Amino acid sequence: MHRPMDEPADGATPSAVRPHPAEPPGLRSDGPAEAAGTLPDPAQVDPAVLAALLARHGWRRRGGAAGRYSRWTPPGASAPTGSGTSLLVPGTGAFPDSEDLLGEALTALARSAAPSARDILVSLAVPSDEIRWWREAPEPAAGIGAASWTGAERLHGAARQILLAGALAVRGRAGYHGARHRRRALAALDGVLVGPAPGGRDLTAFVPVETGRPVAVRLHHALHATREAVDYQRATGGMEAFDSAVAAGVSRELTEAVVALVRGSEGAGIALEWAPAAGTPDGCPARPEPVEFSPGDLPALRRAGTRYLRDEPAVPVRITGAVVRMRRSGPKGAGIVRLRVLAGAEVPHVRLELDEEAYRIAGHAHLVGLPVRVEGRLESRGGFRRLTRASQVVPVQVDDAERDRLMKSLQENVDYFEEACTGE
Repeated sequence: MHRPMDEPADGATPSAVRPHPAEPPGLRSDGPAEAAGTLPDPAQVDPAVLAALLARHGWRRRGGAAGRYSRWTPPGASAPTGSGTSLLVPGTGAFPDSEDLLGEALTALARSAAPSARDILVSLAVPSDEIRWWREAPEPAAGIGAASWTGAERLHGAARQILLAGALAVRGRAGYHGARHRRRALAALDGVLVGPAPGGRDLTAFVPVETGRPVAVRLHHALHATREAVDYQRATGGMEAFDSAVAAGVSRELTEAVVALVRGSEGAGIALEWAPAAGTPDGCPARPEPVEFSPGDLPALRRAGTRYLRDEPAVPVRITGAVVRMRRSGPKGAGIVRLRVLAGAEVPHVRLELDEEAYRIAGHAHLVGLPVRVEGRLESRGGFRRLTRASQVVPVQVDDAERDRLMKSLQENVDYFEEACTGE
């Protein structure tokens, strides 16, 4: 009996029923201590950066000695008295007591009950661009200011999709990415930290400048291009603006993510702030305007997503891959083969139909531990996971280490491949 094409060979839980992780890939909720090991080193903190972060998060400057230090209190706090959080921040790091004052300020932040204190510490520990999402949803029963469970999960999921769409756009511009570039795009989000705001209506992602600034910059351009394209469509009925917006990073993945963010709300938005320590990237405003969407934008966004999916062309490719699945209805004739892609396309696996001779070549290549090379067209239907018009199927020589890995895979599934190749 042949195994279904999508059945895992190693007995792993299929993705459809895989346990949901505590945090989705690309969004980690580590606190400041986990992010940096300890509090940021006062000797490495620029007082100007700390002051800029305090102002960004609504802390109030309450005077101080001009040119020497400034005093800051949390949002909503009255003028400082003998109690409560009050930070003294030196004007520069050149004074003898600057490091001591910074250390005391960081300790006070760590002990502060102000929700923004944690975000400031994260930004100091890992210089990051901040991306904030929010959803305006109806108040739940009793009007206690908390978001519903479904709304909070939707916010988190949509934020992850928007980040992934930005990372995909960095890898390549396309109206529809499908499975292409997905592994590298997810890897680019590994260092991102997430800090939910109280109430579950806001979510802030800290995107490290060192590894993630290209994603933040691409998202800035893509979100504003999406807003402009929606405005154009609603004003004129035309979809042409979405075609040109692809160059800015707009894609089906992004439009679907924005739909997920807005759906079920009264409106939603995304705001971006650059890391003070890194400055403003080229071609971007110092203080980007937030981008907001409403339920009235959903029809245009959905139409754009459908258009991107329909119009993205097939891609001619020459793929080298290891055979991981084989299936045909009888002992002879054409069959279906699944390859783990080693080179030639930015997708993890492809499925293709081979004639009897090519199917036999693929089976024999696998039995001796060799991948195959095949030419064809990578179709957008199915997410660029299907190769059509397959031809020129030939075994490919590989180094010993890769051949050993392929042979180990064969040994783990030898009974299945004997059945598949013989048709029994």
